[in-house]
Amino acid sequence: MNAIVVKQFGGPEALSYEDMPIPSLGAGQALVRITAAGVNFIDVYHRRGKYEGAPPFIVGNEAAGVIEALAPDARGFRVGDRVAYCNVRGSYADYAAVPVERLVPVPNSVDDQTAAAVLLQGMTAHYLSRTTYPLRNGDDALVHAAAGGVGLLLTQMARRIGARVIATVSTDEKAKLAREAGADDVILYTKQDFERETKRLTADAGVHVVYDSVGKTTFEKGLNVLRRRGMMVSFGQSSGNAPAIEPLRLIEGSLFLTRPTLIDYVATTEELRERAADVFGMVERHELHVRVAHVYKLADAANAHRDLEARKTTGKLVLLP
Repeated sequence: MNAIVVKQFGGPEALSYEDMPIPSLGAGQALVRITAAGVNFIDVYHRRGKYEGAPPFIVGNEAAGVIEALAPDARGFRVGDRVAYCNVRGSYADYAAVPVERLVPVPNSVDDQTAAAVLLQGMTAHYLSRTTYPLRNGDDALVHAAAGGVGLLLTQMARRIGARVIATVSTDEKAKLAREAGADDVILYTKQDFERETKRLTADAGVHVVYDSVGKTTFEKGLNVLRRRGMMVSFGQSSGNAPAIEPLRLIEGSLFLTRPTLIDYVATTEELRERAADVFGMVERHELHVRVAHVYKLADAANAHRDLEARKTTGKLVLLP
């Protein structure tokens, strides 16, 4: 099979298109023929060596496909079932061996590209808005990178709950996408100071929650726009790691700070499948629009990473084996 392998940590050039053996099944695993793989910023972090794991390894953490074989002890699925998964490394490939407990069924009305595009980022938006800080009707939320994959989904979910969304983006094109997703106000951070604008838009009251996937360049000012007992949800670091702060910094408003990650919100198979079913259900009911704006061949994974890191993209990036 073909796969994208990291042999040593580095830039996009570290992604190597290789011929690999089809993986053998271990206990409780299914062999999934991958039809579409999602590209996420966590893949960039793995490629750079920011997270645990030593080369060589196959990149990627999200895919949709069809079960081609099952280990004798694998239960709950049959050969031929359409499935999707995330948080299992090795999706930039033609095949992957995946624990069945990490698989979710894909509804007939959801196509493979959409399934691969929405699972990880959709469940991220879901836990952020439903669990980490459960948004309520009338809440004010600041969403950074609102035209990105998570940002567009999070904006839509927040608006359906009835929250007011203040979105930050870098270009007029991205501002249009954020508005189409339901953002009430859009700040072009390349032209405006988002701290000043957010305070103006909230009459200096501040927002109930900041959803920040950017990190280094937005974190400090994000704390400044929180209202009393507001929550900073720092769930990514596309611009670099957020700076360390003293706990006493949070005394200015009795603020809350959390650094969540999806794996802890889908820790059990039951929670994983409940969240996935909720997200797929929103897609089926046309309550959630999934923007698959950039599709690449598997062999062009390095170009996908270059575009993602350069912030040239909107919505979701997908690789096709």
